[in-house]
Amino acid sequence: MTLRTRYNGGMELLSVQSRGFLFVLLLFALCFTVVHGIRFALFGYRALKKKPAPPKKRAAEPEAVYYLVEKKKKRAKAEYSEPKRIHFK
Repeated sequence: MTLRTRYNGGMELLSVQSRGFLFVLLLFALCFTVVHGIRFALFGYRALKKKPAPPKKRAAEPEAVYYLVEKKKKRAKAEYSEPKRIHFK
């Protein structure tokens, strides 16, 4: 008789652990669903809040662009002096 009660006590403990594991899985699934539901709801709410951009009007004619160009000045000397040489020792 005593062996039987010990065996039943062990099985009861095992069933409590398995119920706890199932409750943890259920709690995880519930939290996961709630968190992602809130995220997607905020995403949808922000998308509804934004106004669509109005279409851009094209300009009829682009304005002409003018560049100011200066003439290159000539050097006073047409000849160059002898280049300097550097001697390394």
